[in-house]
Amino acid sequence: MLTVALPDAVELRSNATFEALMWALSRPGDIRTLPEAGFDAIAETLVDLECSAYADTPAMRERIVASGALLVDRIGAADHVFLTSIDNAGQQLAEINCGTALYPDDGATMIVAAAHGGPRVRLTGPGIEDTTEIALGVPPRFWAMREMLCLYPEGFDIFFIDGDKVIGLPRSTKVEVL
Repeated sequence: MLTVALPDAVELRSNATFEALMWALSRPGDIRTLPEAGFDAIAETLVDLECSAYADTPAMRERIVASGALLVDRIGAADHVFLTSIDNAGQQLAEINCGTALYPDDGATMIVAAAHGGPRVRLTGPGIEDTTEIALGVPPRFWAMREMLCLYPEGFDIFFIDGDKVIGLPRSTKVEVL
């Protein structure tokens, strides 16, 4: 008789987190719900032995080390960048890995806490029919820096986290500050 192992709670949470993140990137600007608030479930889902990661808090650094991933002390050396505040990106953002023309998929993924609400921006690009507008607590200087860094096909993907809500922006999404 064949027995099939049922997924445990951790696997179910990781699957639901992955699905929310992928839908968020597939439909930029849409708000998706994560199964759990905060960064832990995202780190558990995305970070593994083959990744390098940067984090701006001791608790998140411990989480990365526990996953077996390589913890790095520079944003530019990380596959995944975890920031508890968009203000923590600052000048370090200029160092983020944007991939190359030959390997744009080497670009980093930034996971950052940012309030949903605030200054409005207009999004265009793949996954968006015509345009969409969103409001994020992100300073205009961040968008200017991102525009300078994301020269197609190079760039980095971003997940904006607010509690258990996530908005994804792939590197191909164009942002206009309104």
